[in-house]
Amino acid sequence: MTAAPAKVAVLASGRGSNLAALLDARERDDLPVEFVLVGSDKAGAGALRLAEAANIPTLALDPRSYPDRRAFDLDLFQRIAASGADWLVLAGFMRILDGEALRPWVGRIINIHPSLLPKYRGLHTHRRALEAGDREHGASVHFVTAELDGGPVIAQAYLPIEAGDDEQSLAQRLLPLEHRLLPAVLGLLASGRLRWDGSPRFDDQPLAAPLRLGEHGLQP
Repeated sequence: MTAAPAKVAVLASGRGSNLAALLDARERDDLPVEFVLVGSDKAGAGALRLAEAANIPTLALDPRSYPDRRAFDLDLFQRIAASGADWLVLAGFMRILDGEALRPWVGRIINIHPSLLPKYRGLHTHRRALEAGDREHGASVHFVTAELDGGPVIAQAYLPIEAGDDEQSLAQRLLPLEHRLLPAVLGLLASGRLRWDGSPRFDDQPLAAPLRLGEHGLQP
């Protein structure tokens, strides 16, 4: 009997390019998952329109209608749980999450971040890499904990910084790698090759170092 596909919820605050990459991978049969919810803190987010076009249930909650961040997060995560999601993907969700709301989901949430973590947690990562004179930049997918961009890193994509790069060009060149990296990691989770046992494990072995995105996918 074929196992049922993993159920996935996605949170995004923006146009949804990483969500689009996930949906494309599913359509190519590269990602055996079922998307059960796409949520946002912005009713006008492009990610919600992508989800609607794909007949995926959507949710938009306004943080300003809650007394504080904790109340918003608790309600958000209660609704995600009600969707039946096995996994939650943060795909450009631009909020810091409350630790209490997050706790039951640790090990089941991943986030994509545009830097080679632990470098440049938070915002303006491309600018900070350029200002530091770095020779390479990249993106990371990590398990989410209450520490901002601080959970264990699962996989990374590397990009050489070229002479003449500015913040915009660097971001544009990195985006296609992000669009390969996130579906690849979610596919490992959905297949069971990657799991959380208090820390990441890959093929039943502790993940000693982040996987690296190469021409043929993720490699140790």
